[in-house]
Amino acid sequence: MNPPVFETRRGTSPVILAFPHTGTEVPAAAWDRLNDNGRMLADTDWHIHELYAGLLDDATTVRATFHRYVIDANRDPEGVSLYPGQNTTGLVPETDFDGRAIWKDGAEPAATDIAERLSTFHAPYHAALQAEIERVKAIHGIAVLYDCHSIRSHIPFLFEGRLPDFNIGTDGGRTCDPAIEKAVVDVTGAATGYTSILNGRFKGGWTTRHYGRPEEGVHAIQMELSQASHLVAEASPFAYDAPKAERLRTHLKDILVRIERIASELKKTSRSKP
Repeated sequence: MNPPVFETRRGTSPVILAFPHTGTEVPAAAWDRLNDNGRMLADTDWHIHELYAGLLDDATTVRATFHRYVIDANRDPEGVSLYPGQNTTGLVPETDFDGRAIWKDGAEPAATDIAERLSTFHAPYHAALQAEIERVKAIHGIAVLYDCHSIRSHIPFLFEGRLPDFNIGTDGGRTCDPAIEKAVVDVTGAATGYTSILNGRFKGGWTTRHYGRPEEGVHAIQMELSQASHLVAEASPFAYDAPKAERLRTHLKDILVRIERIASELKKTSRSKP
């Protein structure tokens, strides 16, 4: 029996946590086509679901269990680039974040493979996410999708220099109410010993841009964390640093609690309008 392609935990909060890149499952047929570099699965969002666990008890979570090398759940299903003109990885990546091939020569996924993976992995994950957004909005009149990510702090193929610890993405303020954006900026800006940026190199992926419709009561924001903030080292075996992570969790909890409170305030404001 094949493992499920996503895991859902239903909560009663207006906040939904999405985890598109923590999965490490690779079907045997795809695994056989990965080269040794690809089989390292280095571009996983290591331990991110563990990092957020328990921070907001009533939050709904939707987590993809498949690896992003199978198909990237945070990419446009039509294959449109998130960052035209910049190095990035696509719907089914051909390389890792360092620009190195991940598939054996001649075994790269073809159009038929991509179509099959869209229907088997990408579409079911997003159907589950959409269903939870609709369910939460039906309860509260509002839903806030918080998309959880991480990445190594030094990747010359993708960006110059060192990435800030907190990378907040709202597609230039289009995907959520300004109050939500400001709350996250305020918390991260005041976090001693950490750096942060709003809509820098990462402005929110397809998930954030696709679902974020503030005018319809659905708000979305992406948080891309530097892996230096919670891992022992940003290299294999990508071990979780519990003391470092606990310091970070304090700020992440503050973010989620504030977002939840703001969602309630936005709901009241919306109801009070004629």
